[in-house]
Amino acid sequence: MTDHLSTGSLPDEYQQLAKTVRDFAQNVVAPVSAEHDANHTFPYEVVDGMADMGLFGLPFPEEYGGMGGDYFALCLALEELGKVDQSVAITLEAGVSLGAMPIYRFGNEEQKQEWLPQLTSGKALAAFGLTEPGAGSDAGGTRTTAKLVDGQWVVNGNKQFITNSGTDITRLVTVTAVTGLEENGKTARDGRSAGSAPEISTILVPTSTPGFTAEPAYNKVGWNASDTHPLTFQDVRVPEANLLGERGRGYANFLRILDEGRIAIAALSVGAAQGCVDESVRYAKEREAFGRPIGANQAIEFKIARMEARAHVARTAYYDAAALMLSGKPFKKQASIAKLVASEAAMDNARDATQIFGGYGFMNEYPVARHYRDSKILEIGEGTTEVQLMLIARELGV
Repeated sequence: MTDHLSTGSLPDEYQQLAKTVRDFAQNVVAPVSAEHDANHTFPYEVVDGMADMGLFGLPFPEEYGGMGGDYFALCLALEELGKVDQSVAITLEAGVSLGAMPIYRFGNEEQKQEWLPQLTSGKALAAFGLTEPGAGSDAGGTRTTAKLVDGQWVVNGNKQFITNSGTDITRLVTVTAVTGLEENGKTARDGRSAGSAPEISTILVPTSTPGFTAEPAYNKVGWNASDTHPLTFQDVRVPEANLLGERGRGYANFLRILDEGRIAIAALSVGAAQGCVDESVRYAKEREAFGRPIGANQAIEFKIARMEARAHVARTAYYDAAALMLSGKPFKKQASIAKLVASEAAMDNARDATQIFGGYGFMNEYPVARHYRDSKILEIGEGTTEVQLMLIARELGV
């Protein structure tokens, strides 16, 4: 199957999925996007629709309530949703890639049976508690702690910028926390011993647990219909069995999740970039100035042509990364390349589309204006542009 992931000839089942999600995006998502964006409201009715379609279960086995598909199927859905509403797309991406996937990848059978059917159904959401006020790109600088006391993990600390963490259907947050110290035997660059390093593990924290608080939502530049909160953990007690994966492997496991997530964010970014192309083509044909459609002007033609080229190259990059991932081959470098190229394509295309629309492009009810506000975070979330450049250079041995 992975040999056929080319932009020119997808297998029929992928094409049918993309068409189904495209129709849903155009007929269900697009009509309510401007209202939810303006009111900063979470689109529960849209999420219910995605749940009914099985989108939250796309890459999971049927035994856990999933659709039995793969990660590329998720990416195709994200691309189609990203064309019309990035808030909706990131809700799906975070719910699957960051919420449910850690449990599927690293959970024991009891944890999978307890949580995955809820999450794959889309009737419940889980969040990914990694970023902290003092540990953004430096995720290894985690300060949240989890101490084992009388068979329970006692969690204290703070997380920030956590997607899907405060909705009415959020049921779980997977939290990275320092559970001790480990001797790493490494040597710092200045030649001194690095000594002990924090042992970072992953703890499952149900949102109903006393001491867990989703603080008031952020007032964001974009993604206004996406749910994002800072989180506080104050003597939060959960059973010792809520350890997810091996103790001390939390940081390494989350890096794997982020590698996969970058392909998904690249797909979402491609959708945003293509959405800007589609809107610009339509507008260039309809809008007249000086007695003819503005698309007849070479300056507009060339701008749109470059936008289409960016979207195509970015799509090819995430297809390549997804094909490597699904075939079990190393994909870290290709995932970073895809995320880098696609997020920049989304931002560049949003800027150009806004220019093509002129004054109308500065009005929030137009999709290109939302893309202009929304796309910047694509160059920041799940690894900044600078982090992607660093990872690519490392993979090259620099």
